Amino acid sequence: MKGAIFFAAALCAANAYAQTGCTPRDAEAGRGIFRIYCSPCHGVKATGGRGPDLTLGAYSAGNRDEDLHRVITEGVPGSEMPGFGERFGNDNVRTLVCHIRAVAQQTAPPPTGNKQNGEKLFWGKGACGNCHQVGMKGRPLGPELTHVGRRRSLAYLRDSVADPSKDLTPGFATITAELRDGRKITGVQRSYDSFSAQFVDLQGGYHSYQRDDVGSLKREFRSVMPSYAKLLSAPELDDVVAYLYSLRGN
Repeated sequence: MKGAIFFAAALCAANAYAQTGCTPRDAEAGRGIFRIYCSPCHGVKATGGRGPDLTLGAYSAGNRDEDLHRVITEGVPGSEMPGFGERFGNDNVRTLVCHIRAVAQQTAPPPTGNKQNGEKLFWGKGACGNCHQVGMKGRPLGPELTHVGRRRSLAYLRDSVADPSKDLTPGFATITAELRDGRKITGVQRSYDSFSAQFVDLQGGYHSYQRDDVGSLKREFRSVMPSYAKLLSAPELDDVVAYLYSLRGN
């Protein structure tokens, strides 16, 4: 039944866009909804943050109005994007799409760095591939980056490199287990609850502990990734950000 409701809503949306298009009043109404519900992830100006930069006018889930309507209504499985269809209703989703179309007419400034040099720094001096995967290359200890340039804004990417703990990606907290013999093992969260923790250490080793079997288990909402603002020069930082921004997948 729920799937049928979503299908009907999407069909109505397709007809509405085809018949009437978007007016400035529609876009303004959508702006109010966006500021309340969407800006925490996509930024007040829709230039991105934890969520994708929506001013680009190109989206991984499809570029038609109907595609945007479907994503807002149903969400994106496996991502941080929930569905808002039941909360907003079809008309409000439509005005939200109109607002996104309006802001997508803006032109975001291009990155200032050299992406070719940034790629060399990423895999070389920065050793970022020890923790991050791009395509089939690298290791999946931290967030996967194959499409990161499509999902994140320039500002967010810079913050992620310069201050990784500023806006930690959910599910990538730091776990520290203190064993009964006094040893401490630290890694990146894979699972954590009141009774146990599973994490991957910096060498790629997988650990799973019950609280009763160790001295302590601690989760901290900080990144194990160091600040590259201290490891790279300002031009090198620009280059790495330019490389990350160029990662759009296929």
